[in-house]
Amino acid sequence: MSGDEKKLEGPDLTAGIHLAELADGAPLLGHAGGEAVMMVRRGDDVFAIGATCTHYSGPLAEGLVVGETVRCPWHHACFNLRTGEAVRAPALNPVPCWEVARRDGKAFVTRKVERAPLAPASAPARGREPAPTSIGIIGAGAAGSAAAEMLRREGYEGAIAMFDPDPSAPYDRPNLSKDYLAGNAPEEWIPLRPDGFYAEHGIEVVRRRVARLDARGKRVTLDDGSERAFDRLLLATGADPVRLSLPGADRPNVHYLRTLADSRAIIAAAEDARRALVMGASFIGLEVAASLRARGLEVHVVAPETVPFERILGREMGEFIQALHEEKGVHFHLGTTATGIGERTVELKNGESVPADLVVIGVGVRPTVALAEEAGLTMDRGVVVNDYLETSAPGVFAAGDIARWPDPHSGGRIRVEHWVVAQRQGQTAARNLIGAGEPFRAVPFFWSAHYDVSINYVGHAERWDQIDVTGDIGARDCAIAYRSGGKTLAVASIFRDRESLEAEAEMERDDWAALRELVPAR
Repeated sequence: MSGDEKKLEGPDLTAGIHLAELADGAPLLGHAGGEAVMMVRRGDDVFAIGATCTHYSGPLAEGLVVGETVRCPWHHACFNLRTGEAVRAPALNPVPCWEVARRDGKAFVTRKVERAPLAPASAPARGREPAPTSIGIIGAGAAGSAAAEMLRREGYEGAIAMFDPDPSAPYDRPNLSKDYLAGNAPEEWIPLRPDGFYAEHGIEVVRRRVARLDARGKRVTLDDGSERAFDRLLLATGADPVRLSLPGADRPNVHYLRTLADSRAIIAAAEDARRALVMGASFIGLEVAASLRARGLEVHVVAPETVPFERILGREMGEFIQALHEEKGVHFHLGTTATGIGERTVELKNGESVPADLVVIGVGVRPTVALAEEAGLTMDRGVVVNDYLETSAPGVFAAGDIARWPDPHSGGRIRVEHWVVAQRQGQTAARNLIGAGEPFRAVPFFWSAHYDVSINYVGHAERWDQIDVTGDIGARDCAIAYRSGGKTLAVASIFRDRESLEAEAEMERDDWAALRELVPAR
């Protein structure tokens, strides 16, 4: 028996399941032909699809069924129960599905059916106008690469060119500060697609920087002086790290983390280092701290706030995260900043001198909007887009870290710097590039991993007047609601995957009463 077969759980679905055992909307985990399969009944229909998420192998049978889809409990990827299609990021590949036969009051799994990664969607987007013959995508990060793939999945047959000077893009950026940096994820896990994938699907990847954008003429000028013109364009330029100008910040032992090359450089530097100092108690900063501790380095964190994440997650959650890192040996220097970086030490404003032969600066990022600004697009701390992610220039769209969009859930214009949001915006923008007229309505979601604790966050709360907690933060079992005027704007959770999924679904439905029941007021 193989290792995979030993892990199989539940009944053999090829032998049949009594329909009475299938509660509507409740996944039943089983197996067929040596693979984990989940069966779901929706009304009179019974579906069977692969039970393992194609993103990070999450258990789909523990997820949430919404309509004819199932959502992964780990990172909220979404799959079509009828076809196995990955309908929402972060999963990009479909899961297999099985035909289901019914006889004698039972449902039987029969023939396995697999979809190719970019097989056209079951219901491709159809615009009222003729499809463009060419589409240019500036940026091959989360938004840009997801858009390019979605265009092909929607059956678009025109030319696609994706511009990005990063020789490795697109890749799994969230892993750069997590398992890859910690040494737990091999290099082959990082590329989103294998060599040759984009060429195989007719997606041209141009390894050059776009130096100028003519939004009206939909023309780009590359850094070698060449020009390209397109029928429609997508801006997905992402963000760049905030760089500090303090003395010594240009030393070779000082690093930033944004690209795969950055992560590789930190890993190489860690081989010869004993003590590391991380500037910034951001999500990236503390994920880097955890990863360097996993590599056995002494780690210090310097940040101006007195409690990490207090402004984002509240004081109680911030103190929990700090304590979690301190349990693992991280030393915090809070309420102060660095004034200079030496060869082996970092000087702090409070007079401390902290030994460090490796320094990583993670004090935030800024949206990369120079192209958009120079092109005269409407700006507001990012590129302003409408419900359909279209900029002030017709036929030019924006997605990801640079886009400020009208969020129907919070009621304001927001800009969010998270991987899944960027991917989902890229997917929606792709459909709108070919005329679908689909408003972007996805609820923002992100996760952050700290050692063996993962924090999920759905919604968007820039400020709140009330925080309610169910469970116990210290026991690593909680859901936390962030509310303003009685309205639940966001929910953070630790090991409450079901509540996180339910919160996302209730926010999509604008069911504020259900959200209050999910995390009651104290």
